Amino acid sequence: MAKPVVAVVGRPNVGKSTFFNKMAGRRVSIVDDMPGVTRDRLYTDVEWCGHRFTLVDTGGMELKSDDEMWKHIKRQAELAIDIADVIIFFTDGKAGVSPGDHDIANMLRRTKKPVVLAVNKIDGRDSSAMYDFYELDIGDPVAVSAEQSLGLGDLLDEVVRHFDKGTASEEEDECVKIAVVGKPNAGKSSLVNRILGYDRVIVSDIPGTTRDAIDTPFTRDGKKYMLIDTAGIRKKARVDEDVEYYSVVRSISAIRRADVVLVMIDAREGITEQDVKIAGLVHESGKPGIIVMNKWDIVEKDTSTMNKLTNILKEELKFMDYFKVAYVSALTGQRLKNILSLVDEVYEHTTQRVQTGLLNDVVGDAVTVNPPPTHNGKRLKIFYVTETGIKPPTFVVFVNDPKLMHFSYKRYLENCIRKSFDFSGTPIKITVRARNDESFGGKQ
Repeated sequence: MAKPVVAVVGRPNVGKSTFFNKMAGRRVSIVDDMPGVTRDRLYTDVEWCGHRFTLVDTGGMELKSDDEMWKHIKRQAELAIDIADVIIFFTDGKAGVSPGDHDIANMLRRTKKPVVLAVNKIDGRDSSAMYDFYELDIGDPVAVSAEQSLGLGDLLDEVVRHFDKGTASEEEDECVKIAVVGKPNAGKSSLVNRILGYDRVIVSDIPGTTRDAIDTPFTRDGKKYMLIDTAGIRKKARVDEDVEYYSVVRSISAIRRADVVLVMIDAREGITEQDVKIAGLVHESGKPGIIVMNKWDIVEKDTSTMNKLTNILKEELKFMDYFKVAYVSALTGQRLKNILSLVDEVYEHTTQRVQTGLLNDVVGDAVTVNPPPTHNGKRLKIFYVTETGIKPPTFVVFVNDPKLMHFSYKRYLENCIRKSFDFSGTPIKITVRARNDESFGGKQ
């Protein structure tokens, strides 16, 4: 099931980006007193009380302004609202209720989506100002101070209360969801049509023909799949139209709800900087990635061309060196039968569960062969390893002191796990905890 999306909206300078940065744990959004500083949406993954969701920051809205910048920011915020499952409506407790707040409240009511009203800049000494916001008729206000981190827990409790545990249908959960992403005109729609065996989406040489994500269920050899064709993800400097922003939002959303992602690359051009960025989105989302080198039929090649290109991919995509690659022609159907086989393979790997005993034997052998280095006279001790989740496979390593785990040794353990168990095609996640960490029971 896809992570819920939570959009943060409100007038300019009410503290949305400050709140977003607190949730992200780092300075992601630009925080400035000048209205309109945050113009485009920013995303971060948040976990609260076992609930994981994607938080979307937006620019401040001035709904009645005729200024082109404000119109642009409004459209971008509306797009974030469109994909959101829950909306946090930020207001300014010091400034009080404004006509702009009423305008936004009226707009949010029309969405029919859950809205949590946050009254910011309430420092705790006097929260009476928040009662004025009942007049917005948008629900019970929650007093917070994003700057001082006051009331944020109550706010998040209210947000996760609205999450629908049955958001995805049973039919969708039963099938393997495959997102097809890439630059414009890389051949995504042609690939989808070829796999389906009919023209489900428009195919054109004009980049950007596909504007939205299109879901198409199908069955092959008794297995259920869902193909998600998406608009091409352009370089930011080239994204001028609001409809293009909409396409990028939908593409990112498609990646997040997919089980496997096909990254389409034009083999004639080779891998570009934008292709690397798109692959990075897939990796950061924890999704299995298959690199599909399309238009292979028109590439001038010899017996070593494929190996050379694969080596280039390995160099450019070091951060996701687990990827699988397929060389195909969506136009002629060349090698396309390999695609679904690869999808099945990497899906099996991303849902693979490893027996705890076997896992600890592998890690124990790894530690014996290459003991952890000392740091300031202290040595890392690994007590226990267990797999706690799938999609992607997630492992927790219980140690004496998590601070002693160097990233290079963590990478070494990951490589040892990958050598012993086939996780090709999928990322794996390793977290390090103290053995007495109560959040994981504290008894292991």
